[in-house]
Amino acid sequence: MKALICTQPETFEYRDIPSPVLKPGHAIIKIKRIGICGTDLHAFNGTQPYFSYPRILGHELAGDLIEADGADGFVPGEAVTIIPYFNCGTCIACRNGKPNCCTNINVCGVHSDGGMLEYLSVPSYALVKSNGLSYDELALVEPLAIGAHGVSRANIQPNEFVLVIGAGPIGLGTMEFARIAGAIVIVIDINDNRLQFCKDSLQVQHTINATTEDAMERIKEITGNEMPTVVIDATGNQKAINTALQYLAHGGRFVLIGLQKETINFSHPEFHKRETTLMSSRNATRKDFEHVMITMKKRLVNPAIYITHRAKFDEVKDLFETWLDPATEVIKAMVELE
Repeated sequence: MKALICTQPETFEYRDIPSPVLKPGHAIIKIKRIGICGTDLHAFNGTQPYFSYPRILGHELAGDLIEADGADGFVPGEAVTIIPYFNCGTCIACRNGKPNCCTNINVCGVHSDGGMLEYLSVPSYALVKSNGLSYDELALVEPLAIGAHGVSRANIQPNEFVLVIGAGPIGLGTMEFARIAGAIVIVIDINDNRLQFCKDSLQVQHTINATTEDAMERIKEITGNEMPTVVIDATGNQKAINTALQYLAHGGRFVLIGLQKETINFSHPEFHKRETTLMSSRNATRKDFEHVMITMKKRLVNPAIYITHRAKFDEVKDLFETWLDPATEVIKAMVELE
């Protein structure tokens, strides 16, 4: 079968590799869709933590189940997606119902080879039924679940002001699920096109361009000087993370969905006087996947608006670098396999 391998930063190669054979407790999927996410882009340009080369990227996946062992309720030929965070099931995090941050976690397409190929073997416990969703929708469940998990971590209450920093795909999903939770959403970004998308497509009422507006004054104006009780970073940008605390209300929660390689630095007195709750949000759980799929079925979220670019599998090597260019205005690139 054909696979696309990232052999080193900024280098892809198509190679013929052996097709997987069925192993106990595993399933084989014929890949139909691959969503391109920030993890893939960062891996390609060499800035992704927890990463080594060579690697087959791709974890936002949809396909057809070919065969499976130990997958009760699944039948060959049905459409599926996967929870791509393979966990050990025995560590303290897994035993406490947090397999998304398993001590020995193996993220498909990051720690082990992912789905930029024709057939993928995965643990059968990772399978997720389609529930009538299309391939495109199934491939978007995982990135939306990342935002949904961050919102769940924040325990957002109706009518809270929630500031989302970063209007990339993960930030956009975070805004959607904050809105569904009843929040009044504010977004900060530096890209006017993304901010306009938030207004037009996601009905985000309050948008701020941090390069052309006084973000602090705008946030004070919006919140009546009280500031947001939840701030969620979806940038993975060190400067954005280190400066975000200033926007948080006293008694508020600061949730980090975005990830970067360096040390977090902020004023301890500013952190302390707010009695700040600081949380990271890693990956997502099956409960988050189910929540996303229900919202899709109810049309509370419209996945189609996220897909701005499409490519055939044979075109990815030539097109991938262009998706890193802000001028192409990519929100979500979707790769199609026959």
